[in-house]
Amino acid sequence: MEFRRSDVRNIAIIAHVDHGKTTLVDALLKQSHIFRENEHVGTLILDSNPLEREKGITIFAKNAAVDYKGVRINIIDTPGHADFGGEVERVLNMADGCLLLVDAVEGPMPQTKFVLRKALEAGLNAIVVVNKIDRPNARIAHVVAATQDLFLDLATADHQIDFPVLYANARDGHASLDPAATSGSMEPLFNTILEHIPGPVSDVDAPFRMLATTLSYDTYRGRAAIGRISEGVVKSGMSLIRFDHDGQTSQHKIAQLFGFQGLGRMELQEAQAGDIVAITGIPDILIGETLADPAVTTPLPVVIIEEPAMQMTFRINDSPFAGREGQFVTSRQLRERLYREVETNVALRVEDGESPESFVVSGRGELHFAILIETMRREGFEFTVTRPEVIFRQGPGGLEEPFEQLYIEAPEPATGFVIESLSGRRAQLTGMHSDRDGDVRLEFVVPTRGLIGYRDSFISGTSGEGIMNTEFAGYRPTVGEIARVRNGALVAAETGKTLAFGIANAQQRGIMFIDPGEEVYAGMIVGLHAKENDLEVNVCKAKQLTNIRSSNADIAVKLTPPQPPSLERSLSLISDDEMVEVTPKTIRLRKAELNPTIRAREAKRAKFAMAGARS
Repeated sequence: MEFRRSDVRNIAIIAHVDHGKTTLVDALLKQSHIFRENEHVGTLILDSNPLEREKGITIFAKNAAVDYKGVRINIIDTPGHADFGGEVERVLNMADGCLLLVDAVEGPMPQTKFVLRKALEAGLNAIVVVNKIDRPNARIAHVVAATQDLFLDLATADHQIDFPVLYANARDGHASLDPAATSGSMEPLFNTILEHIPGPVSDVDAPFRMLATTLSYDTYRGRAAIGRISEGVVKSGMSLIRFDHDGQTSQHKIAQLFGFQGLGRMELQEAQAGDIVAITGIPDILIGETLADPAVTTPLPVVIIEEPAMQMTFRINDSPFAGREGQFVTSRQLRERLYREVETNVALRVEDGESPESFVVSGRGELHFAILIETMRREGFEFTVTRPEVIFRQGPGGLEEPFEQLYIEAPEPATGFVIESLSGRRAQLTGMHSDRDGDVRLEFVVPTRGLIGYRDSFISGTSGEGIMNTEFAGYRPTVGEIARVRNGALVAAETGKTLAFGIANAQQRGIMFIDPGEEVYAGMIVGLHAKENDLEVNVCKAKQLTNIRSSNADIAVKLTPPQPPSLERSLSLISDDEMVEVTPKTIRLRKAELNPTIRAREAKRAKFAMAGARS
């Protein structure tokens, strides 16, 4: 018989990047007294992944739990970026309600809209927390009104429009129903969660079923399937069956059963429907598979996740410097690592490429790829990647490509640049309005390939004051060719160690990426040309010695500081005939074909082919 549990609440936290989500969860964990008196607790407890701490974004959804007034509150942290929507859609499946966190100055942002829409489509009730109310330019009334408008747009049921609003300063650890409050604790938020978020529906008489929503790996316990029990009761050591993605079943036995306590786990003897648990003993379990009682004949429905919109090719490193800095350099090691990533990163796809040394990886966007690449290089991998490209598909009316809804906030003087630069990328302006603080909010619909490499020019064109966010807008008929906007590359002419004299000559032709004393190889990109064509430069060239005495002015070589691109910028900067070489210590840009003679021949052939196509 079904009943609604009163001793459990499952709540997902939704927020935009840097709106204080992790800080709020830290405050909840600390005020629930889950840590010992003598236990040192740092800030940003929940962002345990090193990349998350560095970038200030949540990438991998995690679980935590606190006890308040005899009720177990399971806190489910959701990613705040649409590139990690694969994580979002899965973890919302475990929640009965959501906590929407918005900044008291910025209000609800586009990425917030993406996650909130998914939550409301899943039928979740919401609590709104306006955070950072202590900021001097806070506009609380405006933010609340904007949030109400957002709910009116996205709500799928009438009751979702009626939501409580709390006002918080998560850094100082207090929340209140009164926007004027400047002190207190998190108790009002705890109480609102108990009152407004329903407990999970439980049916302990039905046979056990659970969907593996996320996976974790432990050196000693092996792989653990994490999910919310949909029906029935599960006990440590019981036998169960696993339904794979093809509907095939296999017999298994639970090794250990865990619940969550704070940020850690505690071993359980049994759990029932509505509980979020981790189960070990199923070594090859995959995300989206069902674990069930042997009497069950049908698996649970799998959460539908949007298909990837972009792809890029990973290859082994074949540069002259291959194998110098990496620990894992072979195609077998690269293949194993990429296919292992698919097991936990469900928004990702991996296929074998045209050659045994290449693999096609499909994902949500440039940030999705950048996080994977950065993670792998920190693990000791060495490889090269090609430029990200969109995935076309055949639709009812012909060829289709992915589009993005682009949201931009920029100072008014920069709006002319934004509109002009995006019009060349086939973007359509769909909305424009000014804020009272002098900023202009612009909305565009733009092909995804029109945004590849745009972020860099956007930052420089708005003097670093613009904010740019995207949301996937589906597939539409393709809009044709988009002109390349990047200048040519400065390409190293020979292999060796760079010298100040050679760099001084080369920097007159453009922007340099390298310093004197760095090792380069022929075909490596050492800078950007000031003109459209590629140019070979000899950065290893030394000044010729003569018997004529030089003046001090001749001896001093003035070098402009280099501008080496970050990984994200490198991915957006390269052209179709270029690659990024990634090692644990270095990020290099290079030509795909290192031989200059073959490069020139291929460029000439491509030029003739283009001329023939136009005629």
